[in-house]
Amino acid sequence: MNKNGIISIMPDIIKKMMVHLDEKSYDALQEIRLRARQPLILLIKDEEYGLSKEGICLVQNSYMVSEDDVLCILKYISGFSLYALEDEMRQGYITIEGGHRVGIVGKAVIENNVIKTLKYISAVNIRVAHQVLNCSKGIMPYILSRNKVYHTLIVSPPKCGKTTLLRDIIRNLSNGFSGYGPYTVGVVDERSEIAGCYRGIPQNDIGMRTDVLDACPKVEGMRMLLRSMSPHVIAVDEIGKKEDILALQEVLSAGITIISTVHGKDIDDCRRKPILKDLIENSLFERIIILSNKYGPCTIEAILDGCNHLNTLR
Repeated sequence: MNKNGIISIMPDIIKKMMVHLDEKSYDALQEIRLRARQPLILLIKDEEYGLSKEGICLVQNSYMVSEDDVLCILKYISGFSLYALEDEMRQGYITIEGGHRVGIVGKAVIENNVIKTLKYISAVNIRVAHQVLNCSKGIMPYILSRNKVYHTLIVSPPKCGKTTLLRDIIRNLSNGFSGYGPYTVGVVDERSEIAGCYRGIPQNDIGMRTDVLDACPKVEGMRMLLRSMSPHVIAVDEIGKKEDILALQEVLSAGITIISTVHGKDIDDCRRKPILKDLIENSLFERIIILSNKYGPCTIEAILDGCNHLNTLR
């Protein structure tokens, strides 16, 4: 895990505390929450810990975050120009070096019924980026054939690794996998989570033939990639709106393969959602991958053949 991006934005006092974290703790670190006038909290393997001068401790013994600490982090992120981050701040998060995402909360500034930016920032949540290379190795043979890449939908509840799996599929398609491909892949990364771009450069390994539209709405992004980048495959995260489906149909009619994700517990859960029900019953997706967290993120529950009445392939 690239920890330099995280350490570089911390106030000096917190930097000195983070020196005590070993590599094992960094590798398992999921979030760092800093709320003004509250204890600093680390989320490690879904458990909460505090941080003090001695290192990891109980939350009640953790360092108390000050307003200046939060402001200091924002200044480091912005290069000491908060105005430069205004566009990102209104989305509620900022992506930093290493692909880590910094969520922010404060007072919303509204203009014409739209959030213009945030001010009086009171807390930040640093979500630590983790790649799991080759986590898609076992499913690649199911979504590839000698002649094509199958249209694929990844169905997953929250925090079960759907974006992690999607990212690795993109990498394998882009670089080529076991004699299949390589393929030119276009990614619409609306929430900057797939590629984790920092100043336009992907911080995650998404392959050598992948083009990314960062922080771009899915519908506009898919159309832009079709017009300008000649992709073999287009990948997007978390479809669900009617507009998303219309854009997907445009991509399909152009002969481009779609790889996408959607929130859902299982295939029956998807069928209860009117838009997804139509996609499944009309066999828009040729492969449907069901994830869970039973044995950790990216646990494959089933791989379904969407074109053959949802026969289970695995």
